[in-house]
Amino acid sequence: MATARRERFIRAQLAWMLGATLVLVLLDSLSYELVFVVSLIGFLVVVELTAPVAVTPAWRRRLLWLIGGGLVVFGYIVVRRILDILPPGVF
Repeated sequence: MATARRERFIRAQLAWMLGATLVLVLLDSLSYELVFVVSLIGFLVVVELTAPVAVTPAWRRRLLWLIGGGLVVFGYIVVRRILDILPPGVF
């Protein structure tokens, strides 16, 4: 039972990432940053939509480390983009 749920989670995440990459290619907006951000959003959505009601398996608890790491990288991307927008003399 747990393996089936884990496989469903992985399939949903892979489908999201492939679909998002395809849409970004079709919009001619493909970049590593956009793929990462859209994949992170999809990851967070898939985690919430597939969350169990009563008992949390050990593999789902380990997803918190991936979420934390993803949010740190997302913060880095946001700060870098903000610094690119600001005039050169500000920082």
